[in-house]
Formats: sequence, C-alpha cells, structure tokens
Amino acid sequence: MKVLVTGGCGFIGSHIVDKLMDENHDVYVVDNLVTGNKNNVNPNVPIMDCDINSELMEKVVQDFQPEAIIHQAAQVSVAHSINDMLYDESVNIHGSLKIIDLAKKYNVKKIVFASSAAVYGNPVSLPVELDHPTNPLSPYGVSKLSVEYYLKMAKETFDIDYTILRYANVYGPRQDANGEGGVIAIFSDALAKGNSPTIYGDGMQTRDFVYVEDVADANVRALTMGHNQILNVSSSEEITVNSLFETMQKVAGTNIAVNYEEERNGDIRKSVLCNKITKEQLDWVPSTSLFVGLQNTMNYYK
Repeated sequence: MKVLVTGGCGFIGSHIVDKLMDENHDVYVVDNLVTGNKNNVNPNVPIMDCDINSELMEKVVQDFQPEAIIHQAAQVSVAHSINDMLYDESVNIHGSLKIIDLAKKYNVKKIVFASSAAVYGNPVSLPVELDHPTNPLSPYGVSKLSVEYYLKMAKETFDIDYTILRYANVYGPRQDANGEGGVIAIFSDALAKGNSPTIYGDGMQTRDFVYVEDVADANVRALTMGHNQILNVSSSEEITVNSLFETMQKVAGTNIAVNYEEERNGDIRKSVLCNKITKEQLDWVPSTSLFVGLQNTMNYYK
C-alpha cells in the first residue's frame, strides 16, 4: 500500500515507518524537522522537509498519490498548548484539516490519526473505556478531540475512512528527554548521566505505559482494520511513578536518589486505558513487557 506518514521523522512516526518498511509498504515521509530527526528514518525512505500547513503539502500528496495517510504530525506539548493556544490550533487543528482536505481532493481512502488520552481529562472511572466522557483539560486535548469530530464528519460527507488511536503514555527509543519528553525518557536520561531525577508530588500517581513498537504495530494494522472506529492504544496496566522508578533502578543496576517536588497544576492523578476493543478490532496485543521495554529504552540512552 502507498502510505504517507506525516511527522515520520519523529519518535513515534519513525517507528511506524520502520514497521511499514518491514511489511513492504511504499512509504513517503513528510516532516518539518522541528522535533523530528532524519537520522531516525530508514535511508531508503523519501523524506520531504515540509510543514503540513505549507503549500508544498499539496504537491506531495498530488505526486505520491497515497492510498492512506498515517497522521502523526502534531504539537504535542500540553504546557506549550496552554502558553500558546493559537500555535497549538494552527498545527493540530488547521494542519489536520489540511490533511483531510487533501485526502478529499486526491481520493485518499483512509486516515489513521494519532489522538490522545488527553481527550478524556480527569478519569471518572478506571480503566478508561471508549464510552468514557471526554472533558479535555488543555488546548492540546481540545485540539485532538476537535480533529476526531472532523474525521467523523469527513467519513459522513466525503466517505474518507478513518481510525482514531487514543494513545496512553508512549515510551521507547528515540523519545526526546527534553521538551515534552515522557517521564520514562526523562528518568532514562537522568540515570544514564548519573543524575537524580525529579518526581512531582508523592509519586503515587499512576500511568499506563505502552511501548512505541506496539504503538507502531497498531497504526499499521489500522490501515486495513478498525475502520471508522476510535480505539485506545495502551498496555491497560497501571503503575505508580514510584514503582516505575524503582523498576528502572533495577534495570540500570543503580541506586540513585530521587528528588521530590511540589505536584504540578493540571497533573492527572490516575490514568489507565482499557484496550479490550482495540485487541479485538485490530487483532493486536501490546507484546512488549514494561521490563523489556525499559531495557531497550535505557540501552538507547546509554
């Protein structure tokens, strides 16, 4: 299949490209390289240094004629979305509308979209099922939810299929420990350098961590399955931040102390997503255990 990957030089996008290449798809990558890195991508894959909002984007779609678009390009920082709502909107909403409009114009059959657990806000029940109320607490969450509605509209109005994947906390090699790096990336970087990482609050807040290669697998499966559905991509396993750090200490063979600081405003206390329907609809399982995933991730940071 001819597949265009937006944000394909990024952390998750580059792993999706790897998986697509492994399965012999014809792949083209678009990335503005603000956070992405060309070195993440197989040298045999063509890459266009291009912003999804630029005029060049239409030429890419017109020339490549993709059958499907895996849309990963995004502004992913919750903090930055709060500080600059207009920039978040320009990338996440306007940029996604550009993708949908080009899909309509050039007869793209399907869009696979990277959404987020941020659309749920503070969970009222755990694990978070797909029918859980959506109540995003940040402009980032609002922008992701908005695109979900646009994709539903595009199916009804233009007959463009979609699969929306709501990611839990994704981790693994190539994740940037700076900026909006996930807690595992930040801890891995600190442990590799022999530094004491910081935990905000008491460390008893819980998260659901899913390995990046499992996320990539879900995206590729969604090209041919899970049509017009919203699915949680998660491990469905809840772990406290304290337990996570203790496990990482064991993997690293270190005993570095941790610093505790005051809990940050807006941090969700507990989060774990139910992946039961995802397993059924995509014939998918998150096959990488947390321990193995942490080993792979920490080896990368070393």
